[in-house]
Amino acid sequence: MPPGADDLLALAVGAKKQGHLREARQDVLQAISLLREKPPGIELAKALRLLAELERKLHDKAAALRHYQEAVVLCRSHADPLMLAHTIRHLGDLYQDAGNSELAEPCYREALELYRAHSEAPSLDLANAIRSMAVLKAATGESEQARSLWQEARDLYSRVNVSEGVAEASERIAQLA
Repeated sequence: MPPGADDLLALAVGAKKQGHLREARQDVLQAISLLREKPPGIELAKALRLLAELERKLHDKAAALRHYQEAVVLCRSHADPLMLAHTIRHLGDLYQDAGNSELAEPCYREALELYRAHSEAPSLDLANAIRSMAVLKAATGESEQARSLWQEARDLYSRVNVSEGVAEASERIAQLA
């Protein structure tokens, strides 16, 4: 029996962990093809997010952008606010990487609202969303807001023992002083 979408996605995750990004991409593309034969659901959104992540790592930001945009639409139609927050933050990161802070900021703002409104939001995800907004605010010259966001991110990174995040936030705060 040929592999199903779940099997292909599991293979893709395994290949990704081993650094075989192109192989993982092929498995995800096959899974998406199977998932598109059904009404669009959260499984398709998850597969598109994984594909977008792989495309980004393979330096195809245009493809990553398309996949994140489609995943955001699907996430909006399925009640999973944390998945939407995570997906839309990554979409914002792609906009920010492209130098488009006008499109990135609403993504970050929405992601932060969703995380802050959800009591079960992982602290690390919230910290990463705050980090993204802090980077944007610093890049647009809003130093006071950036500093405040970096302080909040540093506190969260400290709480979840992410020393790299604490170090980066501390360095950014010092640069903004």
